[in-house]
Amino acid sequence: MASAQISVYPLRQDRLGPAIECVRASLADHGLTPEVGPMSTIVVGDEAVVFAALGEAFAKAAELGEIVMTVTVSNACPVAR
Repeated sequence: MASAQISVYPLRQDRLGPAIECVRASLADHGLTPEVGPMSTIVVGDEAVVFAALGEAFAKAAELGEIVMTVTVSNACPVAR
């Protein structure tokens, strides 16, 4: 199991929401349950699934324009469910 804390920063875009929603939807499409907060999103799941979802999420959000995505991944800090 792995947990990931993800923050997405759309650059030079008129609206922030579409890129952030794109990341959330990509995570959910992989069967993860994103917990969206005001500063970041957290997911917990199988390590391979989390990393695959992160890659796809970045690629899809990048199609909308320039972005910065920061991710912290841990196998020692799972979110209580």
